[in-house]
Amino acid sequence: MGRYVARRLLQMIPVFIGATLLIFLMVNVMGDPVAGLCGERACDPATAAQLKREFGLDQPLWRQYATYMGNVFTGNFGTAFNGQPVTELMAAAFPVTIRLTIVAIAFEIVIGIALGVVTGLRRGHPVDTGVLLATLVVISVPTFVTGLLLQLLLGVAWGWIKPSVSPAATFGELIVPGLVLASVSLAYVTRLTRTTIAENKRADYVRTATAKGLPRRRVVTRHLLRNSLIPVVTFIGTDIGALMGGAIVTERIFNIHGVGYQLYQGILRQNTQTVVGFVTVLVLVFLFANLLVDLLYAVLDPRIRYA
Repeated sequence: MGRYVARRLLQMIPVFIGATLLIFLMVNVMGDPVAGLCGERACDPATAAQLKREFGLDQPLWRQYATYMGNVFTGNFGTAFNGQPVTELMAAAFPVTIRLTIVAIAFEIVIGIALGVVTGLRRGHPVDTGVLLATLVVISVPTFVTGLLLQLLLGVAWGWIKPSVSPAATFGELIVPGLVLASVSLAYVTRLTRTTIAENKRADYVRTATAKGLPRRRVVTRHLLRNSLIPVVTFIGTDIGALMGGAIVTERIFNIHGVGYQLYQGILRQNTQTVVGFVTVLVLVFLFANLLVDLLYAVLDPRIRYA
């Protein structure tokens, strides 16, 4: 296991460099950062040249990237155009988005897997048909529509929640935004769990466990569910980074100042340091989430061994 983990960590290095290089190039060719910094009125040539020298924008792209990566490994993600270090923006934004992601993942695991198990064991029953129709509707409706609808009903019409999340962004305030963020993924987890449960229910090891006289709950939890959860865990693991990076719409609707908000502001103002810094951390989240998923395989299925 130790050799496998070490090998995977080494494999992450070229993936990390390639992903950050691609992001760095894409962000730097999307527009002129100095023009975005100056606003609607164009900077005079002297001011523009001074700003480029100050932020290192007068250097070739390869040298800018090399300088940036050298700073990243020392924990320096650069300075935003407003003079605030990007690490300070991260310190304020990531805890909020992490709490929001935890709420969303909890909904996926608890509700999604539970509904998937129930419908998989009762395939063809009315409850199965109802859940399939409900998940299809959730997948078809855009997230911003779901968010605005819940905000209007629960926050404005009925007054059950605050329409906007406070700067503290506690777990209680993030329940509805977390449900909105997880809605589409929750529907996919439900359908994926249902499919794997229904397929494995007819497997030989399930019939053998049942023929041995094991209680139905033990057959489902110890045999059927553990083997059926492998593709579900894969989906949820890769979804962690997607939720953190894709929370822009949800955070805008509920006025949450998290990662999505900072990325939106960075893109709007063409602040390359902010965008590249935040996306770099999200790449690391993706990589370590995938590693964690691979290690969980051996826990769910003891037949899986790592050389």
